[in-house]
Order: sequence, then C-alpha cells, then structure tokens
Amino acid sequence: MSKLLFPTSVVGSIPRSKFVLDLINGHPPLSPERYEYEMDAAIRYIIALQEHAGLDVLTDGEWRRKSYIGVIAELAHGFELGYNPEDGRPWTVVVDKLSAKCPGFIAKEIEFAKKNTTRQVKATIPSPALLGERMWHPEKSKKAYPKVEDFVRDCVPVLRRELELIKKAGADIVQIDDPHLCLFVDPEVRAKYTNPDAAADFSVDMVNQLVEGITGVKLAVHLCRRAGARVRGEAQFQGGYDPIINQLNNLKVHHLTMEFTAPGVGDMAVFKKLREDIEIGLGCVSVAPGQIDSPETIAARVRQAAEFLDPTRITLNPDCGFAPGSGAKVDIDEAYQKICNEVAAAKILREEFAR
Repeated sequence: MSKLLFPTSVVGSIPRSKFVLDLINGHPPLSPERYEYEMDAAIRYIIALQEHAGLDVLTDGEWRRKSYIGVIAELAHGFELGYNPEDGRPWTVVVDKLSAKCPGFIAKEIEFAKKNTTRQVKATIPSPALLGERMWHPEKSKKAYPKVEDFVRDCVPVLRRELELIKKAGADIVQIDDPHLCLFVDPEVRAKYTNPDAAADFSVDMVNQLVEGITGVKLAVHLCRRAGARVRGEAQFQGGYDPIINQLNNLKVHHLTMEFTAPGVGDMAVFKKLREDIEIGLGCVSVAPGQIDSPETIAARVRQAAEFLDPTRITLNPDCGFAPGSGAKVDIDEAYQKICNEVAAAKILREEFAR
C-alpha cells in the first residue's frame, strides 16, 4: 500500500469557545466529576470537528490546558502560578527545585483522544529550552536556579517521563514545540548573544537528550518565528532558516514543522540543505485572524515546496497553533474553515501528483 500523499494536520491548539474558557477558568466552580463530564463532551466535539473537516492527524485542541507550556506545572512541583502584571495573562514561573508531581497529565489527553477517534493523534509537549525562556525569571527563580541553563536541564527528565507515558498511551506523533530555537534565525536576536550558535546548540542538545532512545512513535519538532504572535498582535521574529540549518540537521527527530506563509520566512530552497530523512510539516495555512487562505493559495505554497522536496516528505499544516496562549481571541468557525480549505488543497494536490 502506497503512502498517503500530503497528509493533513493541525499544529496543536484550536480556538476555545467561551464555554471551554469558562470551564478551564472555573466559572462557575464545578465539582471534579462535573468538570470532567463537561470537558470530555467539549473535547469529543473538537475531535469530531477535525474529523468532519477531513484531517488525517488531529489533536484534542489542547483544551485541557490553561496554556500550552504551563502544562509543565501539572507535571512537576516548583512553580508559582500567577498573572503577568503587564498583560494579565496567566504566568507560570519556576521558584523552587523541580520535583515530580503528576506524571501522565498529557498522556491522559492522548488516552482520551485515542478512545474517541480512529484517526492518527498527535501529542504536543514544550521543549526544555522554551520552558527556560518563558518560565525562568532572573529574580524570582535565582534562589532555586541561579542560571537558566540549570533549570532547563532539570526539565529534561520531567518531560522525558511524560514522553514515555505518551508513547505508552498510543500517540502516533509526539511534537516538541521549540519556538525558542527558531529565535536564532533573527539577526537582532542573535546579536544579543555572545555566541548564538552555542545557545542554539544547547536547545538542540536538550531536545536530543529528551528523545534519546525513544522508538515506536514519530518524533517531531515545531519551529515558529511566532506565527502565533500574529494571533495575539505581538511582535514577530524575522529571518530565514539558514542560520540554524546545522542545528536542525542535528536534531534526532523524524519531522520538522516549519512556518512558510509569513513575510520574512526565507526561501524554500533551504529544504535542499536539510537531511533527506526529515519529513517537513509545511506551514502553508495562515493563522492570522481574518485571513482565510483559499485551497488554491494553500496548494500553490505546497507546489513551491515540492520544487525542492520529494512530495512524499511533505505534510500540510497551519503555520502555528490556532490559539496559542490563553489570551488569544480567535473565532473557532474561522479556524474550522481554514482546516477545511487545507483538506481541500490536499485533495487537489493528490490528484495532481498521482498522475
């Protein structure tokens, strides 16, 4: 049986309705049993939405999480949960040495999804370096971890244990979200580091330690210049992937999810510099609010990538999650239409490339 050309997926998060946001924020407070009942019903809905749209690989929308990286506080003690004084969004900061708390939180997401679909299911976990960038604070964290690198190293065994449980739960793909690594494509960011390549190498080393020896599941890394920042109206990082090509080729994973719809993302010829065994999750669907790419627009981006890549190495997905961060205001019906158009583009491409 030949491999399905141009399989379709989402990156991870899917917009949450006010009902779901009320659930995760405890408005009104519910008993644990009632909360579980209502959240389970909500996730069955978002799984069915993705199935109806025709996706080949789906997620649970990350709906059980208050934030996609804050999930680390479910897995380990040592964090202070509060709100960022600048924007009021939930803010998780490491303030004590990490210790095991509730291994299996993400694995349970996968167990539930696998029971409610026959499609492939993707699990998402934050990379160690991303946690360092977002959760280490020079004042609040310095007693436990004087250096951010020490905190990042301590995240590895916590995430490793979860990865093992996710595999056991039956995930088809485990995606490690590492927009931190992709910061090093931006000349302005690189200029802030004495040795930007060494910093990028550290990020890669932490991912490689996380996945070392894990078999029987497809391992992926999601790279993002903050396409999701467009959802939140934040500044984005610029630059093509060339400055981190060596690091990307050193990742011990099977799949890279890369952003290619926004200005400043670089020439797709960069694919020729990547290892030939790496599958590319092509960011070919914009996540920008109000921008709905037509199936033909999406297909055109994929055709361009196919000039540099064997089509069997290409999967289709949005640039980023549709709802990164708990403060994102994104219309779920708009995201649904984008997913439908992605699937329609894949059908167009399969007919073309099967000739």
